[in-house]
Amino acid sequence: MTTMEKRVSPGRGRPRQFDRDAALGTAMALFWRHGYDATSIAALTDAMSITAPSLYAAFGSKEQLFYEAVDRYAQTHGMELYAPLARPGAARDAIHALLRGAAAQFSTRGHPSGCFLLSGASHSVDCAYIDDTLKARRRERQAALQARIQQGIDGGELPAQADAAALARFFNTVLQGMSMQARDGATRAALESVAETAMLAWPQKRVRR
Repeated sequence: MTTMEKRVSPGRGRPRQFDRDAALGTAMALFWRHGYDATSIAALTDAMSITAPSLYAAFGSKEQLFYEAVDRYAQTHGMELYAPLARPGAARDAIHALLRGAAAQFSTRGHPSGCFLLSGASHSVDCAYIDDTLKARRRERQAALQARIQQGIDGGELPAQADAAALARFFNTVLQGMSMQARDGATRAALESVAETAMLAWPQKRVRR
């Protein structure tokens, strides 16, 4: 008997069942670490301790399993990462907290490094729809950045002429770079240094004399 797959009762003839939620978490980690293409059905079933028929019965297909894994990431690690944008306070503090949180999360032991929305991508022309899904998620994240920065502009925290879209693209690019650095083994301290340097680009209002 495996950790994921277990007997429902001692009675004969009962089919084996497994912990679907735990299996999904395992699949998410595999997709996050290796990407969609490199994660085979065999690797999934081995890690999830289930058979291929059980995987298809529970999730439909590898593609559908991946989409569920993306949703799981968004509802857990992704929600935690972008939580500072929803907190009250200055926009600068929100973006700063986001970057520092990314430095911590991207380098945390216990789960794959970096951001799943970047590392889970497919590089196959035949799987372009997978990339489209991840691109849509990344656009949502950048839009959230832009909206938070625009709040700061509207509230007078930033100069009126500040470009919220350009700033959102910049900080989103910083996040993507931090993710790649983490995948290459960068430490939390190194990523925090990147975050602090990036904040030097935050527009400052001129003080009238």
